Amino acid sequence: MSDLFGADDPSAEPDALFEAPRDPDPEPDTAIRRAPVGPSGPNAPLAARMRPAGLDEVLGQQHLLEPGAPLRRLVEGSGAASVVLYGPPGTGKTTLASLISGATGRRFEALSALSAGVKDVRAVIDVARRRLTHGEQTVLFIDEVHRFSKTQQDALLAAVENRIVLLVAATTENPSFSVVAPLLSRSLVLQLQPLGPGDIRALLERARTDSRGLGATVGITDDALDHLVRLAGGDARRALTALEASAETALDRAGDGDAVIDLPTVESSIDKAAVRYDRDGDQHFDVASAFIKSLRGSDVDAALHYLARMIVAGEDPRFIARRLMIQASEEVGMADPTALQTAVAASHVVQQVGMPEAQLALAQATIHIATAPKSGAVTSALGAAIADVKAGKAGPVPAHLRDGHYQGAQKLGNAVGYKFPHAHPDGVLAQQYPPDELVGADYYQPTTHGVERELASRVPKLRRIVRGQR
Repeated sequence: MSDLFGADDPSAEPDALFEAPRDPDPEPDTAIRRAPVGPSGPNAPLAARMRPAGLDEVLGQQHLLEPGAPLRRLVEGSGAASVVLYGPPGTGKTTLASLISGATGRRFEALSALSAGVKDVRAVIDVARRRLTHGEQTVLFIDEVHRFSKTQQDALLAAVENRIVLLVAATTENPSFSVVAPLLSRSLVLQLQPLGPGDIRALLERARTDSRGLGATVGITDDALDHLVRLAGGDARRALTALEASAETALDRAGDGDAVIDLPTVESSIDKAAVRYDRDGDQHFDVASAFIKSLRGSDVDAALHYLARMIVAGEDPRFIARRLMIQASEEVGMADPTALQTAVAASHVVQQVGMPEAQLALAQATIHIATAPKSGAVTSALGAAIADVKAGKAGPVPAHLRDGHYQGAQKLGNAVGYKFPHAHPDGVLAQQYPPDELVGADYYQPTTHGVERELASRVPKLRRIVRGQR
């Protein structure tokens, strides 16, 4: 698998977290925000207005909020560990961070991962250290922490370890891939799950009737509510955004009459269901993994489904084409050598024609690979050969196989005694090809699937001839 990580930030600066204090509580840098909750008030988005004000309003995540659980202790003020909240969008990461601060009476600071630099990280830690001398602790919330460079994350280590700040970091990406190991080891990693259909339904009803939300100004039919739940896909923010758009349409259409959100209203308000897929995040790897495993498992319909998800989400078609070429060799191999040709052809279509037309070639290659006979013999053969090389089994090339195209080669014995196979009637003859210690090593083991059925009988015959055993 290709390396998931970019190069480390070369602009690392010397640690300066413990300089002499200056003002007791200076204003933070412009990249720092006092709260992560966004705008509020009647003109704010519905999702912002309906953000839970207390733990009793939080829906879902019961595995983290049950009595005694680490996250509940943090929210109630009895926990002191820094946390990394990992989960898909709309599951409550920002809300929980705000509740941790509000319920404990700590000061709250937030950094924008898109605009803050190492200087900003150190500035907010400096402020937090001064507050600590007055007995006041600071909660530092960092949304999308995966967008922080290694240098920025490293700048947090001492402050987290010494509890100068209580770090609450949120990420949609697997922290094993996106957060530096020292910071992970100093924090609890808590995984949030998508909200269940029941939670989304309760959230929508609360938003429709609550005075902070729509204040019961619109009604909703059961099928419209069911459709909104499906569209949400476990994302609370998406559910509320869809409800707000549908309510605006219903109110405009109703005029002076009663406004009701029905199924046609929802469908006309929402162009299409946003596919849950982050091209740079954890969902990218999950969907790609499901695509690969569906191809391997010969489930052509599932493979087409995941292909469609990637296409609709705007995945780079070159990424899909690369995966198809890899799968053609890795999962099909010599059981159907034409699968690789189809995958390569699809890649050429992507390069020369582009989207959206190229999606048909990607679908054709997907169908070919998913329905082809499968063999992992190519993968196993190469893996076994590489393992022997790494184990030191790489003796000298036999003298008769060495290069003889230079003056003095024959005096060294190079290429002397080499037998040219095409001079033999069968085109194959007895001759040693591997180094001495690998004579008799059988790496390639053909299956009886597809074209390899013929190779399964041919390869042993070739080995016997080459090894002089016939």
